[in-house]
Amino acid sequence: MAVGKQRVTIAAIAQAAGVSVPTVSRVLNGRSDVSASTRELIEQLLREHDYRPRNSRHSGRARLIDLVFNDLDSPWALELIRGVEDVTHAAGVGTVVSQVHRRTTATRQWLQNLRARASDGVIFVTSDVAEPVHNELHRLRVPVVIIDPAGGAAADVPTIGATNWSGGRTATDHLISLGHRRIGFIEGPRDLLCSRARLDGFRAAMESAGLPVDPELIEQGDFSNETGFLAGGRLLDRAGPPTAIFASSDQMAFGVYEAARRRGLRVPDDLSVIGFDDLPDACWSSPPLTTVRQPLAEMGALAARTVLRLSRGEAIETPRVELVTKLMTRESTAPLSETRTRLLAEASGQAA
Repeated sequence: MAVGKQRVTIAAIAQAAGVSVPTVSRVLNGRSDVSASTRELIEQLLREHDYRPRNSRHSGRARLIDLVFNDLDSPWALELIRGVEDVTHAAGVGTVVSQVHRRTTATRQWLQNLRARASDGVIFVTSDVAEPVHNELHRLRVPVVIIDPAGGAAADVPTIGATNWSGGRTATDHLISLGHRRIGFIEGPRDLLCSRARLDGFRAAMESAGLPVDPELIEQGDFSNETGFLAGGRLLDRAGPPTAIFASSDQMAFGVYEAARRRGLRVPDDLSVIGFDDLPDACWSSPPLTTVRQPLAEMGALAARTVLRLSRGEAIETPRVELVTKLMTRESTAPLSETRTRLLAEASGQAA
């Protein structure tokens, strides 16, 4: 059934989706007791027909939520925004995206702006909420949710993340299964829980396989292409370089690609590379990148639904949620060749 563009009603959306009016209402209110497929269909119809609640101007709520990043210069930020806006648009709520650059002055200015216009809730990304900010938001009765907290979030602040530890282990197990023993690792910012969890997963896989974790094969990055390029170069210039590199973000993995290219190495013939995130570019890179899929859009959507429920005074099932990661095997990883093993052994012998 086609739904008219003008003055669309909840009943018309429900009829088009083949569901009841209360089901559409639950989706609009961010409730979790609707199946994923049904929610996706309803949200798609709401977006297509630009549905807006008739009482949105008189509900007594701001009809805005804030999405606050430390930095917005990463493709994964766009995926989170997409997930948040899929939910807020369907609910007739606006999204205000801000960037504070980890600066106290920028955070103070953002908080001042929020006081002036009000907000139904705030989603912070890869950060913790400073105590003064937490106290002020609590005073203003503005609920808070954190995506990928930096450290230990306050007990009353719900967090949304991914299974970073198991993702790190799965990626490393994949490389080990291909015969790689000297595996380099490029970690992300050490102040982030997700970075530390991925490194711990890497260590756990190596130790479980009886392989040494060589500190010379662990390099520091910050999830950017540039640090992946620099760290990858340092690893490849070692006397005994790795045969595979696990970069704990896709952007750093792309940097490793370039470091390998400049040294005349081919991926995956001479070097296997694996990333973490599964950004849209991962399947279009050359070669397509093997990576661990982090459900970024789903994380954003869940954070939005959670903060909307809190804004209505509803209880949530659990304050700590980790969505499942998944290994996406593509063409950047391959079995370790006997020729490559022999050349590495000869190089190590000459260096000794």
